[in-house]
Amino acid sequence: MAPYCVLVARLQQVLSKGVRRYHVAPVLCQRAKVAMSHFEPNEYINYEMLEKNINIIHKRLDRPLTLSEKIVYGHLDDPVKQDIERGKTYLRLRPDRVAMQDATAQMAMLQFISSGLPRVAVPSTIHCDHLIEAQLGAEKDLRRAKDVNQEVYNFLATAGAKYGVGFWKPGSGIIHQIILENYAYPGVLLIGTDSHTPNGGGLGGICIGVGGADAVDVMAGIPWELKCPKVIGIKLTGELSGWSSPKDVILKVAGILTVKGGTGAIIEYHGPGVDSISCTGMATICNMGAEIGATTSLFPYNHRMKKYLSKTGRAEIAALADEFQAHLVPDAGCEYDQLVEINLSELKPHINGPFTPDLAHPVADVGAVAEKEGWPVDIRVGLIGSCTNSSYEDMGRAAAVAKQALAHGLKCKSQFTVTPGSEQIRATIERDGYAGILRDVGGVVLANACGPCIGQWDRKDTKKGEKNTIVTSYNRNFTGRNDANPETHAFVTSPEIVTALAIAGTLKFNPEMDFLTGADGKKFKLEAPDADELPTLEFDPGQDTYQHPPKDRSGQHVDVSPTSQRLQLLEPFDKWDGKDLEDMLILIKVKGKCTTDHISAAGPWLKFRGHLDNISNNLLIGAINIETGKANSVRNALTQEFGPVPDTARYYKKNGIKWVVVGDENYGEGSSREHAALEPRHLGGRAIITKSFARIHETNLKKQGLLPLTFADPADYNKIHPVDKLSIVGLADFAPGKPLKCIIKHPNGSQETIMLNHTFNETQIEWFQAGSALNRMKEMQQH
Repeated sequence: MAPYCVLVARLQQVLSKGVRRYHVAPVLCQRAKVAMSHFEPNEYINYEMLEKNINIIHKRLDRPLTLSEKIVYGHLDDPVKQDIERGKTYLRLRPDRVAMQDATAQMAMLQFISSGLPRVAVPSTIHCDHLIEAQLGAEKDLRRAKDVNQEVYNFLATAGAKYGVGFWKPGSGIIHQIILENYAYPGVLLIGTDSHTPNGGGLGGICIGVGGADAVDVMAGIPWELKCPKVIGIKLTGELSGWSSPKDVILKVAGILTVKGGTGAIIEYHGPGVDSISCTGMATICNMGAEIGATTSLFPYNHRMKKYLSKTGRAEIAALADEFQAHLVPDAGCEYDQLVEINLSELKPHINGPFTPDLAHPVADVGAVAEKEGWPVDIRVGLIGSCTNSSYEDMGRAAAVAKQALAHGLKCKSQFTVTPGSEQIRATIERDGYAGILRDVGGVVLANACGPCIGQWDRKDTKKGEKNTIVTSYNRNFTGRNDANPETHAFVTSPEIVTALAIAGTLKFNPEMDFLTGADGKKFKLEAPDADELPTLEFDPGQDTYQHPPKDRSGQHVDVSPTSQRLQLLEPFDKWDGKDLEDMLILIKVKGKCTTDHISAAGPWLKFRGHLDNISNNLLIGAINIETGKANSVRNALTQEFGPVPDTARYYKKNGIKWVVVGDENYGEGSSREHAALEPRHLGGRAIITKSFARIHETNLKKQGLLPLTFADPADYNKIHPVDKLSIVGLADFAPGKPLKCIIKHPNGSQETIMLNHTFNETQIEWFQAGSALNRMKEMQQH
């Protein structure tokens, strides 16, 4: 039957005038009878196509395949002719679905509207989770968010209805938890406009974070390009026990591989230790793989996933996965580009930070390290939840710790907040008593949203610049990320360790060894928490917060006011003029770490994510200028005055002057936000030259028509001074693998030439020449 399915898919492609439809109805394929989600009963899992493609690749490569290779190559647009070489070739892929969170969905949908296409070509969803500020508690914060963000929510809801995109209303929960509960499945290829999309690897899928322009490609039915990933294997032996948790696995791995050790690779967990980890625990590990720069992370299909699928109402998917299980696990004898082994039986509870998620410490040691380094040991706030750790099991283990403290008359010494991952989790932990226990110990239950994890936190207990420590179960702890205070020392650990430390109030407390003093004056030691991985009863779904796209979309309208301060329709970027980029000024030479938080800050700036000109006022305001050692202060080369980075960029743009940014290692680490690429393009930037790039940011820059280039010799970073002028030569002969030259002109009239490398392929060069990937898409439609 498979060839007939392929024929039908091709007919659908013709009938839909170029919009690729590749989810074939079950009546046409005997085994493809299971819906991808109960929200989309007519979109089916196509394991037969996956199987067919894997068989082709097996014959071509004639070697055992890793699991990630099976799923990635199983989604190739042309498995027969596609060049495949790990770390080198670019793959053209056909993802199964797209997911967007509200902060990035605005720009993604604005770009899709600009494409002129009538509807999305693959199942797609929007999730409202980023714009809800933590202030007073769930109910009041949600009510305020709906009022403040009404214009944006209306835009996303109407755009979803018009273009066939499912819409999860504010209060539904965090995008990645909702995907795990409803959309992820073994073998899926899903892309999401958020860097923590790899959370879905906990259900055995390849789920990859991308920028909005990549999402537009997939929604438009265009093959999506990904550099063929290397594969890093993490072999797990032993089993978790006591205070050790799934979070400790990824905290340990981050300490080993660092924030850039996974760049260009998929992290593939395997080995006998896998079976000791719950499905949501595997999701936690995959989620935070974004912090080591990995393309994504995943686990092989097993009984833990089957159990979770069944509990979340998807037993038919589990049964189908059982049938195709050989394709959902790695081949025996497959080889990895790098192999790391971790004995879970020896793994101790970890806590990572501050200021970077790869600074790993055993919990037993962190107090002494903090005292030595001068970090505050008193904990102001403990925060549990986030997309990384907000499952039923996470809340249960935290409640198990809290219950012991309450039994001895204790409450948290630190402030304590709780963020449920979804409405389903919130409703279930309320029913089963976990929420009540966490409130009794001093916790405030926040809205089902990202909240403080992504800077949506109206924090009142400290002033900006006040040195303090917080402990979270989140994934990131970059400077100023949670509360915009650069002196907040943020540490990440498991929810149960956060709870224990919040009760003790200090980093110097080790729950494995140390005692607490109860209200009766007697000392006691907390026992290691134990909790069910899934509820005994069925999940309580809570309130219905999903909006289906209507069957009849003819009357749907999407309005963007020309005077809006939150939304702005996009204008095409200018096309390359065919000339070298000569005598560009250096807007800023960045010193040290420069994440997407430094390039395009979140927090209060989230409200402008749909208005490119307004949000461009935060361009690089967090980056450290090597000339002054300060943030948001650069020299205007024309006036010689120092001023804010965005103002200087606007001045150059107004005067028709092209500019460039010079950066350090792993530039653009962190979030998938493409605003960090859109803003420099909008304000007249032409190139970013660094020692190295984070994967998502490098792709986002290419999509918007910028040149992300790296020093052929990283030491050449030191040859460039902020007062120099730079010319990029050789663009007329721009070709894959061919270096470009950079001529450095010093103020004294001398000059020198250095070589620049790039990773552009032919398609990406076309994006640059057209001005952006969106411009190129329109050119293709016109022809």
